Amino acid sequence: MEVKVYIGNLSYTTTEEDLRTLFAKAGQVASVALIKDRDTGNSKGFAFVEMRDNQAGRQAIEGLNLKELAGRAMTVNEARPREERSTSGSG
Repeated sequence: MEVKVYIGNLSYTTTEEDLRTLFAKAGQVASVALIKDRDTGNSKGFAFVEMRDNQAGRQAIEGLNLKELAGRAMTVNEARPREERSTSGSG
């Protein structure tokens, strides 16, 4: 079963390929999604990496949390479901 991992505190110059290469050391990577600003296309400083199995996900979290990438200590943990946003608007 695939495990989705959240990576925060990324340098804005980090690429999906940088993350794929780094996380491949922990196990097989299913996908990488670097989150970008919809208007500018610039990185928002966080990403999600999907690992192929639980063991690879655990290894990635344990081995990479607080490790430096491009001069910044990454936050690496299991991704949580997205919280619902309020859809009410001012009227």
